[in-house]
Amino acid sequence: MKTLMTILCASLAGSAAFAADHCAAGKTLTDGVLTIATGNPAYYPWVMDDAPESKQGFEAAVAYAVANEMGFADDAVTWVRTSFDEAIQPGAKNFDFNLQQYSITPEREETVDFSLPYYSSAMAILTTQSVVEKMGEPTMEALKGLLWGAGASHTGATMVGQVIAPDQDVLLYNDNTDVTAALQANQIDAALFDLPTALYLSAVVVENGALLGQFPAERSENPGSIRYVDGRWKRSETLRGRSDPSPDRQR
Repeated sequence: MKTLMTILCASLAGSAAFAADHCAAGKTLTDGVLTIATGNPAYYPWVMDDAPESKQGFEAAVAYAVANEMGFADDAVTWVRTSFDEAIQPGAKNFDFNLQQYSITPEREETVDFSLPYYSSAMAILTTQSVVEKMGEPTMEALKGLLWGAGASHTGATMVGQVIAPDQDVLLYNDNTDVTAALQANQIDAALFDLPTALYLSAVVVENGALLGQFPAERSENPGSIRYVDGRWKRSETLRGRSDPSPDRQR
């Protein structure tokens, strides 16, 4: 994990009001307010009960810690929802930064800015018990014979193609919600998710869900990072230095 920068802005978390010379003054979508985006839905354990404003869950807690480091009181934080793909597309955004377990890749860095990583996770294979029983021993050769699904713009699709190289083309979906639905409908046999999400999906969402194995965290290209808005006023450049220290403290 990288060493993070020194904090450049003192916390003013005790007050929702800003001094005129506050480091974030005039640099957010709405002056005096920090607008943070998450997924729709936002999954456990990253956000508890799909309610980021509760501050419960790893990413919800990180978001408020970052906000406090930047000088925003909790009641000066507002939340919006975006799809995964929508957030990493170029163009104007309705948030100041976005937390959705983004992997940092050179291609994405051409259009968006990232914080330093706040979490590193293994990638796990999510499937169902019936697939486990049918395939027998989980060898790489057996994995190649499965029908895989992935989000079209997710790094999981690339990882499946490069590491597993399945016999059939990977079926691509809009997002992880659609991938999960496809697994539940028996349209695919398996998919890759970060380990915490895979554990939750296998235990709570997917009927007879099962984890088949995992790949080391170093194969996962920094899956935990804050995605900063890349707007016409280069808001990402003004915010990046203010908030990078907070993920380091929370780790």
